[in-house]
Amino acid sequence: MKKSEHKAPATLSAEARRWWARLLDEYGIDDPAGLLLLQILFEAFDRMRGAQRRIKKDGSIIKDRFDQLRAHPAITTERDSRAQMLMAMKNLNLDIEPLRDGPGRPGGN
Repeated sequence: MKKSEHKAPATLSAEARRWWARLLDEYGIDDPAGLLLLQILFEAFDRMRGAQRRIKKDGSIIKDRFDQLRAHPAITTERDSRAQMLMAMKNLNLDIEPLRDGPGRPGGN
């Protein structure tokens, strides 16, 4: 597989596109279902990063319209996006450490 054969969607951030290329290279993902899961993973990644930036800007605790302290709503987005990422990684059978003895995704347990 050529590196440019499966380009990351243009809607992804530069950081997500770099990770996309890295995972394609390390795991040899080239089937349609794998590419769709990869897109889902990195769309969730970008949502998570956006929520993290908002939380960093506003703080994790904010005041509501009644001047009461509460958790920032973006915390829920961050948590849910992280869960979507992890689910997509699990469905892709990606391990923390990529296999080094050959191309392709590692097998399931």
